[in-house]
Amino acid sequence: MLNKVILIGRLVREPELRYTPNGVAVARFTIAVDRPFASRQGERETDFIDIVVWQKQAEVCTQYLGKGRLVAVEGRLQIRSYDDSQGVRRKAAEVVAEQVRFLDRPRDTQAAGTGTGNQDFALAESGYSEINFNEDDIPF
Repeated sequence: MLNKVILIGRLVREPELRYTPNGVAVARFTIAVDRPFASRQGERETDFIDIVVWQKQAEVCTQYLGKGRLVAVEGRLQIRSYDDSQGVRRKAAEVVAEQVRFLDRPRDTQAAGTGTGNQDFALAESGYSEINFNEDDIPF
């Protein structure tokens, strides 16, 4: 069986960081992902997808991501049930991220034309690194 989700989208708001009673970091954020087709009126629709990130990666995402930032998320789809305040049983769908990649630089450093290296630091802190390559090296 396979449960794999890969998304690219922009954060709708700042990530929220919390800690479990055992001290494990968990962050939640929502990304807006455009659908690959237009509606009958010619407009593109957008899905708003909830993302959950755990441990050190949650802290890094909270520190370096903000509203409007472009990210790639790789993870698994999770459906959970809960009772709302009126006692009605509800379901929530969310992606539990295994990997979050920062695809742009913060807008304030982008406008200045120079980066502070925050993206590279965040990637290194989360255990991932950028790969630089020449397109002529790709075998296909």
